Amino acid sequence: MHIDANFDSGNIEVIDASNPTAVRLTIRKDSNADFFQWFHFRASGVWNLDCAYRIENAGKASYTSGWEGYNAVASYDRVDWFRVPTDYQDGVLTIRHKAERDSVYYAYFAPYSAERQRDYLARCLASPRVRHEVLGQTIDSADLDLLIVGAPGEGKRVCWTIGRQHPGESQASWWMEGFLDRLTDEADPVARAVLDAAVLYVVPHMNPDGAIRGNLRANAVGANLNREWAEPSMENSPEVFLTRARMRETGVDFCLDVHGDEGLPYVFIAGSDGIPSLTERQIALRATYDEALLRANPDYQTEHGYPKAPPGKGNLSMCTAHVAEYFGALAMTLEMPFKDNADAADARNGWSPDRCRRLGGGCLDALYAVAGDLRN
Repeated sequence: MHIDANFDSGNIEVIDASNPTAVRLTIRKDSNADFFQWFHFRASGVWNLDCAYRIENAGKASYTSGWEGYNAVASYDRVDWFRVPTDYQDGVLTIRHKAERDSVYYAYFAPYSAERQRDYLARCLASPRVRHEVLGQTIDSADLDLLIVGAPGEGKRVCWTIGRQHPGESQASWWMEGFLDRLTDEADPVARAVLDAAVLYVVPHMNPDGAIRGNLRANAVGANLNREWAEPSMENSPEVFLTRARMRETGVDFCLDVHGDEGLPYVFIAGSDGIPSLTERQIALRATYDEALLRANPDYQTEHGYPKAPPGKGNLSMCTAHVAEYFGALAMTLEMPFKDNADAADARNGWSPDRCRRLGGGCLDALYAVAGDLRN
């Protein structure tokens, strides 16, 4: 047996792999930070072995509630990811699997590689609706890509969508495919109507450094990007600094920040309820968006989610609160589970890349429902 994680988004450290029934592993901490939960590794030489992979520091992970009711994903071909039996006891997460091939990959959620990201952006740019900018470079000198879908124009609403502020939340990249596939489909009447009313600015991947390094939440220097929006810097958070600067050039009427949540087995939205300047108009727009998304995709729900921040107590260092407060925009954080969707369970796949894509497509219907009212 051999275990390695020396590849894009890989993260695992081997203590002892001499006994397949009790492989001892630990998750490496994020770069220059104490966050950890994301794992992604390959086990080789395991055909027909009853293997148990014991992640021994799981009890000290960033969100231990994320292990309750959770099953890891596995893949032989890195395309089809399926759930495998996983249990959490006494601070140890154990993945149990009898492989049908010599080599198998395991991960916290289906990974989304940098190479796939490049391929997908190139595919989007085949559409005449899409233009591309490089906002600047990250700390590891990766390009921070921006797609502009549609044409700016007088009276048009300005809508921003960003994903992967937290690099381990690969759900956001799969969601982007569903969202952008519909936006670039010239036969889609909803896409046409949205682009008649608005121009879309899309940052598909805010944290490429952290993703390649196998981080859960931090960038290359250990910054949690979704706590950097009040005072970003090129030294600590160039990803936010560059995106926020471009937002201030364009203005913002709508912003959706796409994430994954470790603990809650639901799809939900966190709003900007606690910002000091919250208006009845922002509240009404959020209600309209909710209603439209509930109709568009029943995986979405509004019963379970984060507690609302008390009035005036919103955290303005977070994207949603900062954008809502600064621009008076409808700004929201979309969360998807690492687990299954408790309201619509799928024993083999759990919450999956395909369901992320379908939710992304449904969010275009919800944007259409509010697009005409985003500006007074």
